Amino acid sequence: MSDWLSPAEWDALRLSLRVAFWATLASLPPALLVAHALARWRFLGHGLLNGLVHLPLVLPPVVTGYVLLLTLGRRGWLGQYLDQWFGIVFAFRWTGAVVAAAVMSFPLMVRAIRLSVEAVDPRLEQAAGSLGASRAWVWATVTLPLILPGVIAGAILAFAKAMGEFGATITFVSNIPGETQTLPSAIYSFLQVPGGESAAARLALVSVAVAMTALVASEVLARRATRRVQGR
Repeated sequence: MSDWLSPAEWDALRLSLRVAFWATLASLPPALLVAHALARWRFLGHGLLNGLVHLPLVLPPVVTGYVLLLTLGRRGWLGQYLDQWFGIVFAFRWTGAVVAAAVMSFPLMVRAIRLSVEAVDPRLEQAAGSLGASRAWVWATVTLPLILPGVIAGAILAFAKAMGEFGATITFVSNIPGETQTLPSAIYSFLQVPGGESAAARLALVSVAVAMTALVASEVLARRATRRVQGR
């Protein structure tokens, strides 16, 4: 592949994989918590939390990127303090691309995990609790193994979504080659210059291959996890 892709195209692929990996990893713990809360708990603001979680799916991605810029930019209401106090800068950095990808893929992960949690019979958890197990131990030994297929599917779908994120990313971190230029941004750039169609086509094929691999892997791993949970 190194001979088929130019150095700039290879850099865009590597950066996309890096961004998608860290976006998925960073999203997983809060996704587990939020999905469990939405599936099991009833509290004031339940509907509001559900709406906020799924808001990136219905908002134009550019709006999400603009909100991130207003929030985490160098002059954003939070970003300015992160910069002054901790030296942490997200805007126009690859770490900002991670944040944008995580925000956009978070609803897919939460949705998949929530459906798995809702499918677990609460009586199984109650039975474990009645034997003296703490809530944390019940979740770790009963709930988590049962929802593992959904966790795996959600994580891989989020990874694929993060790989393809464009609107929020380019708005928040721009399109800087070697720094924030992911696969979608590189494809967009190549389409803007004469003779760039072949490079754009190559990267589009790579994007399709990565996305299909992620979807197939999600299905295979979820089935294996299901068989393991069912003891087959």
